[in-house]
Amino acid sequence: MTEPAAVPGFSPTHVVPGDGLPTWQAPDVSSPSAPLDPFLPVELVDRRGDWGRIMCANGWTAWVDGRLLVAVPQAPPSAGQPLDRTSDPQPLLARAEEVLSQYRRAADKLATGRADRETFRRRTRGMRLGMVVDGETLWLYDAEHERWVYCDGAQLAPFAVTAPPQTPRESSSQQEPGRTTAPGRSATPAPPTQITETGHGRGTSA
Repeated sequence: MTEPAAVPGFSPTHVVPGDGLPTWQAPDVSSPSAPLDPFLPVELVDRRGDWGRIMCANGWTAWVDGRLLVAVPQAPPSAGQPLDRTSDPQPLLARAEEVLSQYRRAADKLATGRADRETFRRRTRGMRLGMVVDGETLWLYDAEHERWVYCDGAQLAPFAVTAPPQTPRESSSQQEPGRTTAPGRSATPAPPTQITETGHGRGTSA
């Protein structure tokens, strides 16, 4: 069977993560479609909240969880050039450090009787932090985008998401202000597991 020709002007902006990626016919988890292969180049053509509509080289389009797409550099990075905002781990590490510090101060006041349980609950409401450090590698929770990222010390890469993709309206109406996020329950630290399903099949045919 002849492979379909590439769409003229197709310009990949992202690749599918190493576990593959499920797709949907519409930005709705009730309309699943064929999964995408790992490391497949795709072009992101539309965004709707967490959702992203991608196009493959043959023109096939689908909706995916845009938070898990791995961005493709548009030009080879130069040595010594600063990292872009999404791959630089420093801002996210600083936010995690501040959240942990705030929680520690609130917990100290509760333990020493300088605050009651209700005050502790109020001061910690909305805090969300998750981190696993294993030698030189790090898994860090990005609360702003509701996803786990992997860090090798220099760069961040998407790893897993903690909730299905949402539109802006769903994000604002379904947010739980007091919800917290932490790594798995295992006594031995391990990388957090993917919470949304990821596909391993082929999804490039029309």
